[in-house]
Formats: sequence, structure tokens, C-alpha cells
Amino acid sequence: MVTYLDASTAPLRNTGQIRLYGEEGFAGMRKACDLTARCLDELVPMVKPGVTTEAIDRFVFEFGMDHGALPATLNYRGYTKSSCTSINHVVCHGIPDNKPLKDGDIVNIDVTYILDGWHGDSSRMYPVGTIKRAAERLLEVT
Repeated sequence: MVTYLDASTAPLRNTGQIRLYGEEGFAGMRKACDLTARCLDELVPMVKPGVTTEAIDRFVFEFGMDHGALPATLNYRGYTKSSCTSINHVVCHGIPDNKPLKDGDIVNIDVTYILDGWHGDSSRMYPVGTIKRAAERLLEVT
């Protein structure tokens, strides 16, 4: 049997109970998720051949800080980046580096911000330049 309790009275530690949030909580979630979505939108013109995933990661950090949010991945269990960038066959959680993106690559950028205590977590797949039809199809269906 599942036990439900109001989030405002829920203990901080994991108890196995499901927390229920009211309108105020949902508003906080929406705000954090909206910021994450706006960051992913702002990345569109930046994702092009020659740009490094390190530069993309730096943008993600600065965008979040400019809007009062912290990247949730930064310093999480020793992780030193503000995003995850997965190029081509890397399934998920690739680490940003100084290798430039190439024409024909596809890159998934995963951004998670903490804003006012709420997490906004999303990712998007981007084409880099001209991509093959199989990669285009992957972008269409995922």
C-alpha cells in the first residue's frame, strides 16, 4: 500500500512515501522547467560545426547563473560540468570537452537547473550542419 503525505509536512529523508505538491509547488516546477527549455532554445544557433561541447557547457552555466539558477550536475558526485553532451553513438551523459563538433554530427544536450529549490531537467537532440537521413529520422522520432 502506498502512503501519501503533503509535501509541506514530508520529512527530508527518503521514507518511501510519495510527496504530494500543491499549486505553489507546481508553479516552482514550471518555472524551473521553463528556464531549462529556454536554455535549450538558446542553444540552437550555437550548435554548429567547429563549436566545442565545452563552449556549450560554459553557455549553459552562464545562462543559468544569469537567471538565478544553478546547474544541478555541477559538482554532483565530483562531476565538473554544467551539462551532459552526447555526440552520435554516445547514448547519454557524455562529458563536454574541447573536441569540435563536425558537420553531420548529432548531439544531445542535457540540462538540469535548480531554481528556487526546484529541478528543471530536459534534453534535446540537435543536428550539426547537414546530417544523414538516418540521423534525421532519429531526431524526428525521439
